Amino acid sequence: MKRRVVSMWFPRLPSERILRRRPVDGPFAVTLSEGNHEKIYCLNAAAEEAGLSRGMGLADARAYVPDLLTRPADRNADAVFLNTLARWATRYTPYAGLDGGDGLVLDISGVPHLFGGEHAMLEDMRIRAERAGLSLHAGFADTRGAAWAMAHFAPGIAAPGKTRHAIAGLPVEALRIEAKAVTALKRLGLNTVSDLSNLPRATLVRRFDMSLLEKLDQATGERGETVSPLAEPPHYGVRMMFPEPIGLLDDVMAALQRLTGRLCDRLKAHEVGVRILSLTMTRADSSAETCELRLARPMRDAIRIVKLFERNVAAIDAGFGIERMRLAASAVEPMPAEQLTSGGPAADEKLADLITRLGARIGLENLSRYCPAESHIPERTFATRPAADEPLLKPWPKPVRPRPLRLFPPEPVTADTARRPPSRFSWRRMRFVTARASGPERLAPEWWRNDPAWHSGLRDYWRVETREGLRLWMFHTPQAPGWHVHGLFA
Repeated sequence: MKRRVVSMWFPRLPSERILRRRPVDGPFAVTLSEGNHEKIYCLNAAAEEAGLSRGMGLADARAYVPDLLTRPADRNADAVFLNTLARWATRYTPYAGLDGGDGLVLDISGVPHLFGGEHAMLEDMRIRAERAGLSLHAGFADTRGAAWAMAHFAPGIAAPGKTRHAIAGLPVEALRIEAKAVTALKRLGLNTVSDLSNLPRATLVRRFDMSLLEKLDQATGERGETVSPLAEPPHYGVRMMFPEPIGLLDDVMAALQRLTGRLCDRLKAHEVGVRILSLTMTRADSSAETCELRLARPMRDAIRIVKLFERNVAAIDAGFGIERMRLAASAVEPMPAEQLTSGGPAADEKLADLITRLGARIGLENLSRYCPAESHIPERTFATRPAADEPLLKPWPKPVRPRPLRLFPPEPVTADTARRPPSRFSWRRMRFVTARASGPERLAPEWWRNDPAWHSGLRDYWRVETREGLRLWMFHTPQAPGWHVHGLFA
């Protein structure tokens, strides 16, 4: 059986990935920061027609096309999208793998007749890619190197056995060699693959290294090159069947402990931790019931997981007995190996277990925590985050000036509008007499935010102690003279 390889190249993958969700009319480019410069990383057809090209500086591109729309590059998202395309390509052959950051390689030996031939397969690829909003250049050849060359420089099909003839007229960069070698070859007048093939091999070896001959032999078929299919993601699931149905809670928990131990061994081998666990128990009458455990942080400690599962398992009705159990991790996260300690679970692990137990009752989405935030505005020095999605709390920074224990929206004070704290004032229908005041501390609004609460501009904050026993945090606004209370000290 003659070997056949397909190279699928998506020349505008980064830009078209973004435009699939947010289509735009007109020039569009994806930018990438290199040092202190923004350069064009990828662009759509409209931008190319306007005269832009990859590698051009963003400032120069905007000078040519003032209405150019841009988005920053996200290489991780591009890699995830390319992996998705690789899984889609398995509809043509199980041997589908990645080829660089914007291409796929497929070994279709013995497959084309299932699609009506190579021409019909190529047309099907083009139609499906166009329907998905992707530009596709594909090359069919006997070798992986020749298929890549066809996809990038002459999209189409090289007839079986005609690989040398098909790539003979292509430029030398079609051999997937370095730019430095391409420049050296062109200086010698070697512009095409045929020019290179006609030279004595000993001459090429003396002038260039062996990598040039290796790429040439891989393209022409003199040297083999494998196609590595995309590895299947590991499956984190274990099951157990019982010779006789079980129904006692102790028996179910003992079986769960064995299942959890096997699952955690698999998680450790891949250095990941589980975030969501699903336990499915099938009864003797073939009915099944599933309980789910959402963990506050990645975990692979079997003993701790079983303890957290106990409440959920106790609520399940065993009926006439349970015949089989299946435990699966439906969500995992990276969890590198750590040094173990002999003092039991650390403080953050105990906190995570507590959050998990509370989340099992009221839902993890209903648990939140306060975290420090970078801002000099009092009400923005903290942020609310989901308790299960945040790592261990960092220590709160010690403020340069003391801050009140309670903060609330500023409330107006009835008093004179002098810059110094008033000796007498009214607040919340109560009268107060100032005993002591310290300040001022001037805070300016963050000009990059449109915050209506700070539309009055600067604030001069004072700590005011009253004879009535309250210690207030008050501020004066110079632009619109007036006093307000913003918080209470303990």
